[in-house]
Amino acid sequence: MNRKSLVFGALGLVLAASAAQARDQIRIVGSSTVYPFSTAVAETFGKTTKFKTPVVESTGSGGGLKLFCAGIGTKHPDMTNASRRIKKSEVERCNKNGVTGVTEIKIGYDGIVMANSKKADRMKITRKQIFLALAKDIPAGEGKLIPNPHKTWKNVDPSLPDVKIEVLGPPPTSGTRDAFAELALEGGCKKIGWIKAMKKTDKKKYKAICHSIREDGGYVEAGENDVLIVRKLEANPNAFGVFGYSFLDQNADKVQGSLIDNQDPTFENIADGKYPVSRSLYFYVKQAHVNKIPGIAEFITEFTSDKAWGDDGYLTDKGLIPMPAAERNNFRTDGKSLASNIIM
Repeated sequence: MNRKSLVFGALGLVLAASAAQARDQIRIVGSSTVYPFSTAVAETFGKTTKFKTPVVESTGSGGGLKLFCAGIGTKHPDMTNASRRIKKSEVERCNKNGVTGVTEIKIGYDGIVMANSKKADRMKITRKQIFLALAKDIPAGEGKLIPNPHKTWKNVDPSLPDVKIEVLGPPPTSGTRDAFAELALEGGCKKIGWIKAMKKTDKKKYKAICHSIREDGGYVEAGENDVLIVRKLEANPNAFGVFGYSFLDQNADKVQGSLIDNQDPTFENIADGKYPVSRSLYFYVKQAHVNKIPGIAEFITEFTSDKAWGDDGYLTDKGLIPMPAAERNNFRTDGKSLASNIIM
């Protein structure tokens, strides 16, 4: 065999390897909360277009952004879902790995619920009581913290049930966990005057106090599987679970959401901003993949259509709380132009 044949033979192997590595199917990772919405859009997209149904994986918001920011190329995901906004440190990781063109699309709103079995009484609780029940350390007088001693809800407040504190919730990689810590725990933590004042003098310590969740069994990390949490709540009516409103809505025959600060976790209360533990939901698109993986632009068009995320769209049947029309139009425009719109 001559040298020319060897060269063309090697080139053929390279082309064959490239063809084997290429993908013709969108790959999406990320939030377990956004997963049912993304899956619904993916299934509709697969049925109504010439493109293959995208592969959607539930990895948690933090896990999804870690995979997404790892690099460019077909071995890396094209999009990631998140139940919180991307962090500055994650943007920096993306940039470090060459993922510099990213489009952020907010898709709507969701509430985080603390739910229990319908076999039990419904809980009425405040964010301050949630903090005192689930924080790693709690105040014992002005300027003093002690490891959380509360074993029952009644220990926290005499008005609460005399049952063991057992809350099943997501792990640290979850956007739901981040948002629950920020909105529920910190929301209660800052009701305590001397801790609230610390935010101005020692923000790092303030956040450590308000966001640290107990690790002695009162809070149980139950993974990213909300279905498993619901099963455990059915088996143990004294336990509570933390997950998104959309999952409560889908399992309303089995579980009920607690009233937090006298607000019911309903579609209307979350949409109006009355329910205090609510957050925005997002997905992120890797612009470098748009012309490499078929269907990304078309998938974004489907997701941002009024038939999907609108007031009467099919995602509302899954529990998504739609944004106002003007806000939807802004993000739809960003999606069409694939704007680099992450501002830190």
